[in-house]
Amino acid sequence: MLPQEQVEHAATEVAGKFQAGTVIIEHVSNSGIDHPLIHLPPVLGVDLSVTKHVLMLWIVAATVFVVVTWTVRRYLKQDRLVPSGFMNGLEFVVEFVRDSIALPNVGKKWLSVWTPLVLTLFVFILCSNAVGLIPIFEVLGLLDRFVLHTSHESLLNRVIHGGSTTTGNYNVTAALASITFGAIIIAGTRAHGFVKHWKNIVPHGLNPFIYVILIPIEVLGMFVRPFALTMRLAANMTGGHIAILTILSFVFIFAETFGGPTGLGVGFGLSIPLAVAVTGLEIIVVLVQAYVFTLLSAVFIGMAIHVHH
Repeated sequence: MLPQEQVEHAATEVAGKFQAGTVIIEHVSNSGIDHPLIHLPPVLGVDLSVTKHVLMLWIVAATVFVVVTWTVRRYLKQDRLVPSGFMNGLEFVVEFVRDSIALPNVGKKWLSVWTPLVLTLFVFILCSNAVGLIPIFEVLGLLDRFVLHTSHESLLNRVIHGGSTTTGNYNVTAALASITFGAIIIAGTRAHGFVKHWKNIVPHGLNPFIYVILIPIEVLGMFVRPFALTMRLAANMTGGHIAILTILSFVFIFAETFGGPTGLGVGFGLSIPLAVAVTGLEIIVVLVQAYVFTLLSAVFIGMAIHVHH
């Protein structure tokens, strides 16, 4: 067999095997330019096509807006003052964010100003994280493959590609962190004035030579904070899904390695308990990451308002 034929034969064998890396990346990445849901012309070199993560952003934002608005209006129409059901849970979330996150950091004077922003960040991130744990599009993919058999260019087939966790996209978390970055500047400016806010970046009364070193460090620190928020949230959400998908891939890897029912039995026996355990851990991560992002945002805003060196 010639070298070229050997390469082609090896490529054919590899193509016929289960590619865990390809499948995992396909399930956590954005649909991208290869499978956009709606093609739109680029503006200033930026592709504005609607991808799966854009769709999920719209779905989460619309769902939160409709559900919260409907629940609150329904409660206001009632005569009783004590909430019940979903409204009771919603009130618990609002009071938790206000009393445990916003109040200790921004203070009572600025509580009503910054609680809405902090609460919005918490609810949106929590809902985005939670939706990513629901295998909606995986079920649609199975339904399309075995029942519907739609064409490759159909909307259903295009929406299957890519992950559904928008907070695993660094563009989304960077946008959320940018909101926090802007809020920090606005909070400091409102509390102390524009000029005084920038003066408060460094302590007063130090040796002038120290400021040559200190000012660049503090300015760099201003950008490190939103960068840390961006990376922490996206990396944790992406890492959790990769871990679950990797464990589930053992089923197909063992099936190819041992063959037949033996491989499937070993794969299922090993993968399912581990996947359930990691999924339970991921549920905790969903809550913790929403809390951490919101808490750090409130801390940074409070640091701009209450300057301590």
